Amino acid sequence: MDDKDYALFIKKVKDYSAIDLSQYKEAQMKRRLTTLYTKKGFTSFASFFDAMAKNKEMYYEFLDRMTINVSEFWRNPNRWEIIEKKVIPDMARGSRKLKCWSAACSTGEEPYTLAMIMAELGVLETSQLHATDIDEGALEKARRAVYPDRSLRDVPPAYVKKYFTQRDMTFSVADSLKKHVRFAKQNLLHDPFDSQFDLIVCRNVMIYFTEEAKHELYHKFSRALKPGGLLFVGSTEQIFSPGQYGMETADTFIYRKRTDHV
Repeated sequence: MDDKDYALFIKKVKDYSAIDLSQYKEAQMKRRLTTLYTKKGFTSFASFFDAMAKNKEMYYEFLDRMTINVSEFWRNPNRWEIIEKKVIPDMARGSRKLKCWSAACSTGEEPYTLAMIMAELGVLETSQLHATDIDEGALEKARRAVYPDRSLRDVPPAYVKKYFTQRDMTFSVADSLKKHVRFAKQNLLHDPFDSQFDLIVCRNVMIYFTEEAKHELYHKFSRALKPGGLLFVGSTEQIFSPGQYGMETADTFIYRKRTDHV
């Protein structure tokens, strides 16, 4: 019964929102959502879906739990240092007009980290910086751009001083950065991608997808990059055979689309 209950929930969610939970690792997702509906006082996925379809706040809470909106600025600082010291400077030498995308951007810390780096290197004004997520609640927080102090623990002090305004225990991102980040709703597994990106950042998201879904996504990311463009993934998301996607390893957790691959 439990399996049938979850299978029907997957179908209803897909019909309702185009989110295909079958492309997420089942044991992880089922456990996470069971904890949520139990906490809300429901006894089945069926009753939880009925309530979720009538209550937008509950639907947003489902999205929040489903996507695990855990993010912070400069997550894994040594990797961002490579982006700051090597990746963006190399790209800027070829063109001052970069097209970058933070995919599954959650509450915005990642695209704002990238925006700070691009601003410091003098390319933000002339570039495009897109940021997308499936969760409208997370996007709302990203646009508001007010964060608790713990989110900034890895941000270099000079950046904190220049790009944030502190009020009590919260920090607001400077308008000079906010105006350059274009946030939009997007379902990575369902929606089409834009193309000709110099850099795509998609970190700590692929670990929740099935192998089949990951395989398809890497192909989509490769097609979305311009030849020579880079894909930056999370520290648990190493691509072991990038060649099958027309990519090659550029640095640790950074992959380059081969120039001979269209």
